[in-house]
Amino acid sequence: MGLDMRPLGKPKKGFEKRYAEIFKMVVSDTIPEPNLWDKLKGKKFPTKDELIQEWFDNQIPTYETIKAPMMGRDQEAEAWLKRQYEALEKKPSWEEFLKEHKGYYVIPLAKEQDGVPCYIAFGQDENVFRGQFLVDCVDLIGEELANEALETKLAEETLDYGNRLMAVAEKKAQDNNLEYLKELRTPPEVAEDSLESKLHIVYSLAKWLIFYGKNGHGYEADF
Repeated sequence: MGLDMRPLGKPKKGFEKRYAEIFKMVVSDTIPEPNLWDKLKGKKFPTKDELIQEWFDNQIPTYETIKAPMMGRDQEAEAWLKRQYEALEKKPSWEEFLKEHKGYYVIPLAKEQDGVPCYIAFGQDENVFRGQFLVDCVDLIGEELANEALETKLAEETLDYGNRLMAVAEKKAQDNNLEYLKELRTPPEVAEDSLESKLHIVYSLAKWLIFYGKNGHGYEADF
């Protein structure tokens, strides 16, 4: 299956502390339970499912941060959907098709492209980074730095990780006169095991992490 890195929603204003508390409880599976005295007093504790629901209910989705047009709100999203509709062989009615996609975010049209990687995960949203590509870059960045991608992180740690990856990429690029790779949106047309290919992967991930981290988002390491 490999590793996919999925950006997490960020907490709404005023929910920052609670967001981190719930995240830590769920990740470490340390959900508070009532003791005997609590039970005698009838004190209620939220279940794990209730905590997760609270966590999601108080988030700003990543699609808003990357400024992706939304169906039912943005005209450019509807124009995009119309093109998909016209390409279908068997078509429902346009009204049905439009209703079915209401609220859908068109990630390929996002304004903030640093949050939309070219190394995407198959079958996932287009802003999910395919972390498995890092396997090919261990000789470039070292096992310790590569293995960090396996750890789910909140925004501050995500930004720090991105900055450290970027520092390694910048040094390697300067040493090999490959600075141009930083601004290259798509993979270079070179051999997959080449320095250029590996360096572009690291640059891309670093930019992705820095974008989400500085905008208040962490990521989930999904296997």
